[in-house]
Amino acid sequence: MLKRTRGIVLGHIKYKESSIIVKVFTEEFGSSSFIVNGVRSSKSKGKAALYQPLTLLDLVIYYKESKELMRISEAKMAISFSEIPFDPVKRTIGMFLTEFLSKTLREEQANKSLFEFLFHSIELLDHLQENVQNFHLQLLLKSANYLGYGPQGDLDFMQQLIEAGVHFNQWENEQNIINRLINEKYGASIEINNANRRELLHQIIKFYTIHLHQQLEIKSLEVLKTVMSAR
Repeated sequence: MLKRTRGIVLGHIKYKESSIIVKVFTEEFGSSSFIVNGVRSSKSKGKAALYQPLTLLDLVIYYKESKELMRISEAKMAISFSEIPFDPVKRTIGMFLTEFLSKTLREEQANKSLFEFLFHSIELLDHLQENVQNFHLQLLLKSANYLGYGPQGDLDFMQQLIEAGVHFNQWENEQNIINRLINEKYGASIEINNANRRELLHQIIKFYTIHLHQQLEIKSLEVLKTVMSAR
């Protein structure tokens, strides 16, 4: 049965000689995996661009509820990025978010409010010109609300970590920073030095670990730290 949906690409792996299996967080069906044939052949170079990390897609899919791997009938970019693939900081943030979301949304069912939030957040990242370095912190803190366990503010965030036995270094003004990251829009002028930004990201990952009941090994984290430190 053919179904239309929007999707956010969360990565892909090679499959056989010229195909891939692509993971997509879809608006209508949640996290889904698709076989895409011939995408790695010399004749299909343009097709591969559709399945790069965080690409926003309009899709027509062959949907079968009981089938783990589905196929795509039509795919086109819903929005073409102008900066995420080319700006070093945005590209690195995108790489980190792709890996993080692919693990936290691994079995996520349809969640239209979360999808809408992520879709427009990624679109904003492409256009954002100021304070990009805090984008991933804000997205992760804000996303947790759509997953049902978002912190209501700084005290709630800290208390949940403490109750779970997480030990962390707290710095002066951290609580106010957390409140601002949760409540203010992307690009707001929220000053955080690199050391504190790394510490807060560590805390946020621990926060997700508590609620997902699993360890999150994020391989791109070191690359993100290196790029952010160079700014």
